[in-house]
Amino acid sequence: MSKSQSPDAVIIGAGVVGAACAYYAGRAGLSVAVVDRGPVAGGTTGAGEGNLLVSDKEPGPELALALLSVRLWRDLAALLPPDVEYEAKGGLVVAPDPTALKALRTFAEGQRAAGVEAAEIPCEGLRALEPHLADGLAGGFHYPGDSQVQPARAAARLLAASGAAVHLGEEVTGILRTPSGAVRGVRTARRDLTAPAVVNAAGTWGGAVAALAGTDLPVRPRRGFVLVTEPLPRVVRHKVYAADYIADVASGSAALQSSAVVEGTPAGPVLIGATRERVGFDRSPSTEALRRLAAQAAALFPVLADVRVLRAYHGFRPYLPDHLPAIGPDPRVPGLLHACGHEGAGIGLAPATGLLIAAALGGEPAEDVDPAPFRPERFDDAPDPGRRENTP
Repeated sequence: MSKSQSPDAVIIGAGVVGAACAYYAGRAGLSVAVVDRGPVAGGTTGAGEGNLLVSDKEPGPELALALLSVRLWRDLAALLPPDVEYEAKGGLVVAPDPTALKALRTFAEGQRAAGVEAAEIPCEGLRALEPHLADGLAGGFHYPGDSQVQPARAAARLLAASGAAVHLGEEVTGILRTPSGAVRGVRTARRDLTAPAVVNAAGTWGGAVAALAGTDLPVRPRRGFVLVTEPLPRVVRHKVYAADYIADVASGSAALQSSAVVEGTPAGPVLIGATRERVGFDRSPSTEALRRLAAQAAALFPVLADVRVLRAYHGFRPYLPDHLPAIGPDPRVPGLLHACGHEGAGIGLAPATGLLIAAALGGEPAEDVDPAPFRPERFDDAPDPGRRENTP
């Protein structure tokens, strides 16, 4: 077992959140090591669509984090190579009937008060934005702030730009502790990486990493499927989804939920997500989930009904009971910080998360966003009915 020169922090997880933490820590002048049991973006990040959304978030802590991240992603897009495929394409949320449109209107009013740009589109104006949309929709809202990246490439480029020492294919088997209980690094089968701070950016395995450190974080896996079509001309210009997607995102139900988010990509294929269900780490394919997605996408865009689906993939989103990530120092274990539990919003929220973690590592106050709602210890007094879901 080898010993390496001690960095200022070790980050567990080479997904987009861990990469963003490394990037902003490096920019703050800190030395960082990143360790992951698999490759870069080998977990949730690699199974994501790359959504950078403000349109689906109600006013509150997550929206504040998302608005900061939108600004940071714009800055990063100017610095990172073009293969991250950043597109400020905007989002379009559509309503099937007047009742749903009224609910969207109320939702958008609250968002505007929080700083979100949202414009109501009457039914007769929808085709100007999306010529291939289905007939009969009541209207919708256009969100210019929604955008997209290619998530695996974004993670890889952020990590490369961070200057971090990267150790892939090394599972963390232990958290090193001082006699007083503070963390002092991590252990893998190959090495001890000593550092005065450890950042848990392990995604759906964040609960298991917390347990290694002797504490608890109730991260659960929430499975989601995505369909990928054959390459097409740009038949879908924005991120387009129906109003019920917003309710699905906020739901805590364990049952299968599906509401199609349809978007084109620069390479040509159309991506169709997303389903949500809490089935632990069950990797079995779900014919029902795929059928629902295909039917909902064709209902929004009839032109897709006869298009071939080339593949489907799925991943596990790191779910916390209140739908907010855990970000920042864990007062129960000195030196341990958490950056996980973002569910399906991790790609969009990664830069702001990285900025908050870098500030905490440097002992600086957080800027722009109040970190208090993301406190890792906030679940201490809550019941924990699903602990068994922590084990992959």
